[in-house]
Amino acid sequence: MKRLSILVILLAVSVGIIVTVFPQPQITATGKANVEWLASETSDSDNAFSRVYGPTEMVFPRDLGSHDGYQTEWWYYTGNMETASGRPFGFQLTIFRRALKPLTATVAREQSSNWRSNQIYFAHFTISDVEKQSFYPAERFSRGAAGLAGAQSSPYRVWLEDWSATELAPGKVQLVATTEDVALNLMLQETLPPILQGDRGYSAKGPELGNASTYYSIVQQQTQGTITVGEETFEVTGLTWKDHEYSTSSLSPGTIGWDWFSLQLDQGTSLMLYLLRREDGSISPHSSGTFVSADGTVQSIDSQDWQLQVLDTW
Repeated sequence: MKRLSILVILLAVSVGIIVTVFPQPQITATGKANVEWLASETSDSDNAFSRVYGPTEMVFPRDLGSHDGYQTEWWYYTGNMETASGRPFGFQLTIFRRALKPLTATVAREQSSNWRSNQIYFAHFTISDVEKQSFYPAERFSRGAAGLAGAQSSPYRVWLEDWSATELAPGKVQLVATTEDVALNLMLQETLPPILQGDRGYSAKGPELGNASTYYSIVQQQTQGTITVGEETFEVTGLTWKDHEYSTSSLSPGTIGWDWFSLQLDQGTSLMLYLLRREDGSISPHSSGTFVSADGTVQSIDSQDWQLQVLDTW
C-alpha cells in the first residue's frame, strides 16, 4: 500500500504534464466520416476472427509483427523529448491495422494479387511544441497492398508510406515521419525487455468473453534525433514508450471513452494507466494500470487503486 500511495501522488503531480504534452485533437467532420466509413466496411461480429480469451505465449521477435487473424492491431509510439537547453517537445506516431474480412482460405486466394488487400492501415502523427503551446496533428489512410503499408517481424518494420518504425539492429529502431509543418527522425534504443501487460499479456477490456486484447509495452527507450517545427530543426533527447496491442473486440455497451497515460520517470521506473469511461459518468472496473520498476519487475494496478483528476488544459 505504501508503494501504491506513492504512485497515486506521482500521478496527481504529473497528469497535468501529460495532458499538456499529449492533448487530444478535436475530431473534425471529415475525420469522423473516415472512422464511420471504416466501421461500416468491417464487422467484429464475425466469429471467424480470432479472439483473445486468455494469456498466450508471446515470442519475440515473432510477435513484433502483425497478427492478421485478429481484426484490430496497433503499434503506438509516444515520447517526451527536450533540447540541450531544456525546450520540451512531445510526439506520437501510431500505425493501426484493421482487417476487412476474417483471414480464411478464400480471402487468402483473393489476396494473391499485390494490388489487393484485406487490410486497411491508418496512422496518427503528432508533435506538441510545449513552449509555443502548439499541437500539430496529422493522419493517413492506406491499404496494405503494393508496399504502401504493412508490418513485419524480422527484421521488424511497420510503415504507412514514408511514416515508419524500422529496426536497424536488435533493440534499435528508427522512427521517421514528415508533414508540411513538422517532422521527426529519432533513434530508439531498448533498455528493458518487453513488458507483458495485464495477466501475462492478457488485457481484459470488459466482462464479455473475448472482449480483451494481447498487449505488451517496451518502456524507457533511450531516444535521440531531431524534431522539426516549421523552418526550425532541433536536436533532442528523451524517452520513448511503445505499445503493441491486438484484438477482435470493442468497448462494452455503455462504455464511451478510453483515456490512456504513460509516465516514464527519471529513476528508471514507468507507469501505465488506462481509464474506461462509461455513459453514466462512472468508471469501468476494467480500467487498469501497470507499474514497472527500473529492473523490469511488473506490478498490476486495479481500477480502485487510483483516481484521475484533470488539473489544466490548453
